[in-house]
Amino acid sequence: MFDESVHRVLEEAQRLGFLGERDIDEVIDHARSFVDALDGVEGTVADIGSGGGVPGFVIAHDRPDLRMVLVDRRAKRTDFLDRMVRRLRWSDRVSVICSDVEEVIGADHAIDAVVARGFGPPSVTLSMASRLVRPRGRIVISEPPEGERWPEEMLAELGVRRIDDGMGSVSIFEESSAERFT
Repeated sequence: MFDESVHRVLEEAQRLGFLGERDIDEVIDHARSFVDALDGVEGTVADIGSGGGVPGFVIAHDRPDLRMVLVDRRAKRTDFLDRMVRRLRWSDRVSVICSDVEEVIGADHAIDAVVARGFGPPSVTLSMASRLVRPRGRIVISEPPEGERWPEEMLAELGVRRIDDGMGSVSIFEESSAERFT
């Protein structure tokens, strides 16, 4: 059962134009693919390009054991996210950063996993995520309805390996490079 207060927060995000027009229950169902992909992850998860809080709020709801960091560069959205975190009384485990992801990379945030729903082009999303997550950390990225967008050459160049079968609504990667931030 999904908490009605979180459902209302997502409806408000949609009303403000921070989420698309898709039915909120469908949005939650899709976001739960991220929750499933984080099975076995402990610690801190960053939602990059968090926008209206999806999948971050759904992860925070379903996995209260994780610490969430919601990152978005738009102050209007991060102000909204910050207000909603306080409304949901999650301030002890969910934080909001108003910044470009590039400015967060290299900061000491100890990120164990990165999730992204609609951040940007595949190579940019995976590149930013792989530089933000700690070595051997997990990266979970939303997939379009059709098409393969993760060529092996790109994965090798970015130092990540795919750890899922490529058949779901999200793709799961693991940061695998030996040297970081060089």
